[in-house]
Parts: sequence; structure tokens; C-alpha cells
Amino acid sequence: MSVPKKNTVTALSLIGMPGSGKSTTGVLLAKSLNKRFIDTDLSIQEETGQTLQAYLDQHGVDQLRKVEEQVVLNTPVSNTVIATGGSVVYGERAMAYLKARTLVVFLDISLELMKTRLGDFSLRGIAKPASMTIEEMFEERLGLYRQYADVTVDASLPTETLRQSIEAACG
Repeated sequence: MSVPKKNTVTALSLIGMPGSGKSTTGVLLAKSLNKRFIDTDLSIQEETGQTLQAYLDQHGVDQLRKVEEQVVLNTPVSNTVIATGGSVVYGERAMAYLKARTLVVFLDISLELMKTRLGDFSLRGIAKPASMTIEEMFEERLGLYRQYADVTVDASLPTETLRQSIEAACG
């Protein structure tokens, strides 16, 4: 776990692999910290009127990532816990926006745990090219998550312990 660079945390952004617990932990964290909760995957679904997988099937990875970046750029962050989509780190403008306004917390899990939690990931709306394996996606994204993280937390912990770890890391 690394030390946050901001003394007073008014907003948190959770980044990490699909299945790392961003949405589940985010809800609990927001409740515990008395903050608003926003799940950008749900915001994308509201914006497009489709599930992530349906939108991905119809429009492709690049378009989904463009919509994701725009949704993040339009997300109010004050007093908020934001659960981002796993591919948010591909959007440089979106990440600059989050880094400038929130403490970015990377929920770190292993490839094996991600696979276990996802099960059949073919219907999860994971924004990766069809030709890319889940292992290749994991390796590519891992470096981006580490690059953007202000705080890294072991997300293999039970949900309540994970929430407590994030709170402790954020001071």
C-alpha cells in the first residue's frame, strides 16, 4: 500500500481489473464515508441505452472507450466515490481529469483471481479487442493501473476488509 499524495480526500476513484470489486466495494465505501456513489459502467449504460456487451458488440471497442471517456469527463466528482470501468485507463483525458480531482485507488488482484471472479467473461462487456486474450489484456492494463494509481490496495481481501484498507490508506 502506498501513501496518498493528498491530505484531505474529498473524492475517490476506484480503478482496476474487471472483477476487482470496484462497484461492490465502492458502494460500501461511499456509504461508510457518507459520499455519493457513481458507477461509470452504469452511467455508460444510461447514456447509450444498452448493456456494455450489447454496445460493444454493435459499436466495437474503440467506440465504447470513447463513450467511457466522455462519461468520465462529465462525471461530477465532489464528495463522491467513483467506480470506473476497467478500461478507463486507456483514456488519457479521463485519467487526467480523475487524477486532478480525486484520489485514484488501484484495486489490485491477480490474473488467477480475476479469472475466478469473472467466470465466463464473454458477456461482461470487457473492452478489449476480440483478438486479445484475457491474459494479454491483464498484462497491458496492469502497467496503466500502476501508472495512474495514487494508492494501491490488495483487492483479494474480503470486501469489508478491503473497504477498511482503502479508508486507512486514504487517511
